[in-house]
Amino acid sequence: MVVRVRQHVNPLSKKFQTATPTPDWQAIYEVQQPLHLDIGCAKGQFLLEMAQIRPDWNFLGVEIRQPLVEQANWHRDRLGLRNLHYLFGNINVSLPVLLSHHSVQGVTIQFPDPWFKRRQQKRRVVQPQLVDELSRCLQPGGFVFIQSDVKEVAIEMRDRIATHAAFILAPSGQDWLTHNPLPIATERERQTLEQGLPVYRSLFERADI
Repeated sequence: MVVRVRQHVNPLSKKFQTATPTPDWQAIYEVQQPLHLDIGCAKGQFLLEMAQIRPDWNFLGVEIRQPLVEQANWHRDRLGLRNLHYLFGNINVSLPVLLSHHSVQGVTIQFPDPWFKRRQQKRRVVQPQLVDELSRCLQPGGFVFIQSDVKEVAIEMRDRIATHAAFILAPSGQDWLTHNPLPIATERERQTLEQGLPVYRSLFERADI
């Protein structure tokens, strides 16, 4: 299944201001186990691979471009994966109702749309309100992993998370991680590294406060 889809979607437009209804998690996941949330999962290939090598985790991808979500769930069904699901929605609007307190063990935000123009930067996904919501839904000891090939975007994401009392940069004192701590790289990460370009990565732990 292959679909053509717009590369950029304005998350502030009116049609994306309705929260995604909370699904019946018991029906979606065969076993209730640690949950990994991937924000802006695009085609979902990263989670598709993660779900196969980590059957002891559940994986949820949220993407604002609905055709990509439909395509991703088609590939999931083709492989018969019961620990993986993709949802269409605007995470900045949906997260408060989508996931409950301390229900998530890990979060990834990888290569989000950089929205280079200054007047458009309010469309970037990592806003202070999102960081607040992540602190609510993440379990103590859980992680947030971020990466981008645009240093300005990586710095903004890192600083917004680092200034929140609930998050600890790990390891502390290190500007950027030299390697991805996860076993699977995204398509964008592979392409960037193949071109000899840098990837800026940071890992945070949810403090027990």
